[in-house]
Amino acid sequence: MLTSSLINLNSPRLQLQDIVAKARQLINDFKVTHLPVVSESSFLGLISEEDLMDAEEEKQTMETLQEHFLKIFVPDDVHFLVALQYCNMHETNIVPVLSRQQDFVGVINSSDLMKVMGDFSGANEMGGLIILALERVHFSISEISRIVESNDCTILHLNTANDADSGLMHVTLHLNKREISSVVSTFERYEYQVVYHFGAKIVEDKTTENYLNLMNYLNL
Repeated sequence: MLTSSLINLNSPRLQLQDIVAKARQLINDFKVTHLPVVSESSFLGLISEEDLMDAEEEKQTMETLQEHFLKIFVPDDVHFLVALQYCNMHETNIVPVLSRQQDFVGVINSSDLMKVMGDFSGANEMGGLIILALERVHFSISEISRIVESNDCTILHLNTANDADSGLMHVTLHLNKREISSVVSTFERYEYQVVYHFGAKIVEDKTTENYLNLMNYLNL
């Protein structure tokens, strides 16, 4: 999904003649950390809530605060992950979007980015989860896929991340089935380190444990 499809046209924007009091009110009403300042179709930069609170006079205009503008944005034809990276890097919950002609198109809200990220990562789909820890040199998508598919399962999503403490790569597998005990067993048989798994068996075990605890309580 490209950034152009996530633009929120209802988000507020400021002009140079707008005063600090108005900007503070918009920050509060829309629960944003920054506001874009524009002149016609030109993007001048972002003004932060912090800089607005530090302003000496409520009647100061945005024109007097231009030295604080953050001139950072994303193009309207890049992947949405670029915008998500922007939010993390600059600690903002809105992302200005410009066309390739440098015209201001609008902003993307971080809440919309998180919803899309949920779909992208498969968080909204039912299934089992397995996290493997391994040396990067031993990472083989083909072998991991073969092990999963040999148990009549399919990988819906696969993500990797480096664990800072161990230095190992963590491979997160989201599978299409919740009963994944056989998949876990196969990974362990091939000497993969399974650091976490969640599926039907864990849910059933927890339900049984809760039931036994309740019975013990009632027998007191």
